[in-house]
Amino acid sequence: MLILEILLVAIDAVIANKLRSLLTMLGVVIGIAAVITMVALGEGAQRSVQARLGTLGANVLTVRPGQSFAGGLGRGQAMLSVEDAEALRANPRAIVAVSPELEGRIQVQSGASNANLSILGSWPTYFTVNNNQLESGRLFTEQEDKGRRRVAVLGALVGGQLGGVSSTSLIGQTIRIGGVPFEVIGVLKEKGSQGFSNPDESLYIPLSTAQLRVLGTNRVRSIAVQAASEGQMSEAMAEIDQVLRREHRIRPGQDADFNIRDQASLLSTIQETTKTFTLLLAGIAAISLLVGGIGIMNIMLVSVTERTREIGLRKALGARPNDILFQFLIESLVLCLAGGALGLLLGVGGSYALKQLAGWDTAVAPESVVLAFAFSGGVGVFFGIWPARRAANLTPIESLRYE
Repeated sequence: MLILEILLVAIDAVIANKLRSLLTMLGVVIGIAAVITMVALGEGAQRSVQARLGTLGANVLTVRPGQSFAGGLGRGQAMLSVEDAEALRANPRAIVAVSPELEGRIQVQSGASNANLSILGSWPTYFTVNNNQLESGRLFTEQEDKGRRRVAVLGALVGGQLGGVSSTSLIGQTIRIGGVPFEVIGVLKEKGSQGFSNPDESLYIPLSTAQLRVLGTNRVRSIAVQAASEGQMSEAMAEIDQVLRREHRIRPGQDADFNIRDQASLLSTIQETTKTFTLLLAGIAAISLLVGGIGIMNIMLVSVTERTREIGLRKALGARPNDILFQFLIESLVLCLAGGALGLLLGVGGSYALKQLAGWDTAVAPESVVLAFAFSGGVGVFFGIWPARRAANLTPIESLRYE
């Protein structure tokens, strides 16, 4: 009953000065709202990275040309070829799929509309390696690649670039890529932007057709390699290194003229960086909580001074120092928890508003809500101890004589 009475008295003291209590809580409200919003932005960014990793395809390694060396001196940019890709898939051990890729931007025409779009030439395995799903129509085949057939598969948003029509409505139609007629045979499902590129705005054609009829080169930009499993990524990298060194006649100990990049590791690095920035932003936002805590301590000291006679009267009637300390500590805690609740609502609402109005990826993690709310309570206890102790240490006689 004593604890309940102290709690009720503390709540009455907070309610008695509504405006002052609200202004006192403002720092905590802003701090909690800022922490919730910043963590929601970081969590949303991390989930976006994870989703992007899923769209890239599992266990994918990317081989790109590097610097060519001779006699210890650089000779310029090295090249990758279709023969390199053929060698990688000739006798695979830890490799299940290989997809050489060649990309360029070409003017594409459909009827009276035209646009400068990204054209990607590849083997049919490209769609498996990169986890592309077919929306409508069909994909081109290996026989069509060998026959240099003029067929094209469209990204989900290409139709919007070519006259604002649906991409699926172009299936069976003839479009011109760099002046060369191509038949549209399929449309991919939408994947979303991936950094600086958007596969939904690209056209996909057989690699041999791209080399001979469109881009005019027998080289490839990169080779995507899918490992048999996540546990065999290292084995696949070693296999790629061994095969390409043999193909490029690079002796042991010499620097390779190609680079092997693990997309999962790259996105993991991005995710870790995002996490670090999230913690940094949340830490900066937490400073508002500390400022709010100082404001609460200041107001509680003022409250102790204003209620000195009340404290003396309570002690004269038998209140113990711990009762007085507990009462003022509860008042500080009520202020911070009430501010934390308001800040929580504001932070969740702000995160939702950023997602709906600005289109940013946000995700309010339950653990961040619990942590922020608990931290606001900790601020209330920490910054309320000094005023509470000061009130508890007042003597009854001096308190009653205070004017």
